[in-house]
Amino acid sequence: MPTIALEGPGKNALSTELLTRMLEAILAAKDEPLFLIGAGDTFSAGLNLKEVATHDVAGMTRYLGTLEKVVKALYEHPAPVVAFVNGHAIAGGCVMALTADVRIATAREGVRIGLNEVALGLRFPPLTLAMCRARVSRPAIERAILEAALYDAKSALSLGLVDRIGEESDARAAFEMLSKHPRAIFASTKRFLRGTLDVSAEEQRIFREETIPYWASEEQQAKVRAYLERKKA
Repeated sequence: MPTIALEGPGKNALSTELLTRMLEAILAAKDEPLFLIGAGDTFSAGLNLKEVATHDVAGMTRYLGTLEKVVKALYEHPAPVVAFVNGHAIAGGCVMALTADVRIATAREGVRIGLNEVALGLRFPPLTLAMCRARVSRPAIERAILEAALYDAKSALSLGLVDRIGEESDARAAFEMLSKHPRAIFASTKRFLRGTLDVSAEEQRIFREETIPYWASEEQQAKVRAYLERKKA
């Protein structure tokens, strides 16, 4: 049963290359269960902002489009998806964890989990936002998104960003348990519970005509570059 390791430079930052590899692995798995984990001591530090800061509108369309495809493919995957959040899961990293049916976070001190896109001045792509709203109940999701904070594991648990705190062995045990369910029944029941991840034509229009140009604008990219410089200081 496939394990998808989020692995790449910048603490497993979600680059086009990593997102493409993930999408290929998800599609290749077909109806097999998926186990998500980050390489090293981090789940994922989020979107690769160094790459984000270089894209024009065409490049940003490809990049955010690939992100949306990964989110949809994981959310709608017919078999069990279990994530062991083995380290920081920030912004896009938290998004990847939220797609899983079961999300178990490490108790390791210092780990932070959260959706801090608003604090970075980044607008959510529509399918990604719809998935977050579907996976975390109100008003917790509104607090998590609008507060845009990074939480320790206990706070993330109280908000519903993760399901429990434990070790990789706990996540593997949950994975094995879910994987024993009859595949066809699990898939049909999951589909009836969730439906498909879709947004309106108007939301897609806003994404194409407003959100992507905003992300690719010189003003916004200058802010991203300034943020990266502050992180280096």
